[in-house]
Amino acid sequence: MVRNDEFYLRKWVEYYGRELGKENLYIYFDGIDQDVPSFCEGTNVVIQEKLKGNVAQGDKKRIEFLSRQAAQLFEKYDLVIGTDADEILVVDPLLGISLAQFLSQYNIKTSISGLGIDVGQHLKKEGSLDLNRPFLAQRQYARLSSRYTKANIIARPVRWGSGFHRVKGHNFHIAKGLFLFHFGYFDMERIEARFADPSRRAEGWARHLKKRSKTIRLCTTRKSHNWEKTVPMARMIQTIFRPIYALNKPSMLEQAVIVRIPERFHNII
Repeated sequence: MVRNDEFYLRKWVEYYGRELGKENLYIYFDGIDQDVPSFCEGTNVVIQEKLKGNVAQGDKKRIEFLSRQAAQLFEKYDLVIGTDADEILVVDPLLGISLAQFLSQYNIKTSISGLGIDVGQHLKKEGSLDLNRPFLAQRQYARLSSRYTKANIIARPVRWGSGFHRVKGHNFHIAKGLFLFHFGYFDMERIEARFADPSRRAEGWARHLKKRSKTIRLCTTRKSHNWEKTVPMARMIQTIFRPIYALNKPSMLEQAVIVRIPERFHNII
């Protein structure tokens, strides 16, 4: 579900259309004032009344709506994936298989998650985005984030928690070799532009956006670790440890671990 997010939606349609077929993509526009971009042709588009409320209220209404839509899609599909427009599920290129092939061979009982990779920006090494080049060819630092290890691939109707962060009443399973790359805060210029959007400030987004720029600060100031050594450790930590307030969510124990994204990922997104 999107609103005024053509920048990310274009990449979302391009990537998932290539991996899964555009005819299997479902996009819900939040507000009848929204225009459908031409690149959405071939996908399944629904435009509906805007879900009103502040950030928290809006998130709750959206996920309740999307849980209902996902349940209906099981009349046609074996698996349903729910993501935000700035989230891309990627299979490790070392496996040599597509996203569809990976999911088809996986025995999913209720849900699986990709390990959360919150892509940032190293302000001393990485400049403005060139929209004609892949994102990961320009952004090579990220935080290993349990916030983006989401239970967003489901095998039967469920009730997602806000933002697809969990499946209510069920545990989670982090699939080896699968990653959820989050690009919502990977460019300081875009963050500053969002601060300037009056409608977002009115709905309480300013504090949220300022908080999320923390990833860029960490990618700029912290030492980056080797991907191959650190990723398995992060998967193990997130599998074992849970926040007290939500035992069906993963935890990184408040550790801010920065990694360098390997070159094999650079031209995927």
